[in-house]
Amino acid sequence: MLTTNARRARQVAGWGVWAGVACIALLVTACNSSGSSAAAAGSTQASAPASASSPASSAGSGSPSGPAVAPASPPASPSVTASAAGASTFLAQGQDLNGTALYRPACNSGCPLSGDSTAILDKMSWTTWSATEAVGAGIYKLDGCNPSCAAGPVYSVATVITLSDPVKVCSSSGTRWFWTRASFTFPSGLPKALQGGSAPENPWVFSTVASAAQRTCAG
Repeated sequence: MLTTNARRARQVAGWGVWAGVACIALLVTACNSSGSSAAAAGSTQASAPASASSPASSAGSGSPSGPAVAPASPPASPSVTASAAGASTFLAQGQDLNGTALYRPACNSGCPLSGDSTAILDKMSWTTWSATEAVGAGIYKLDGCNPSCAAGPVYSVATVITLSDPVKVCSSSGTRWFWTRASFTFPSGLPKALQGGSAPENPWVFSTVASAAQRTCAG
């Protein structure tokens, strides 16, 4: 009986050893499988950014299949002005290019802007007079032309005038630059008779001077 029990004990112990060995083998296999899966996942994640960045790399590589990039347009050449030519700019009295060319005029006896003397500058002082712009303050005498310009009242209005847009005029006596645009502000406003449809032209383009410039300096 003792011998039989001992034999059974050895058999049970043997089975226990083999069961332990089998469990250890299963655990090692499971661990290796988990490690391989994690390594594969890590490898996939690491390669993802490279795949995502590949389109940008191919776009910057200058491949013929990429979109063409248009070159930047060159800046336009600046137009020639009185400033660039180093010349002075004048105000044509009454828009008459054959009359007096005015430079920073005080206009103490009046400087007609119109050929019919219905718009006259008076008592002017200039804060700026360059080749491209002139700014001055004084009195703007405007004929109300009511009932007619010959018999209408003349209004003296405080004004600030800006002269601009010089053009080159050519003649047998030489080449000069003249203003072609006058813009006005009226610090004290305009009298009622010169408001609405009777207001003076502002800005005023000296079309006679502008057309003379195109005609005399053509070509």
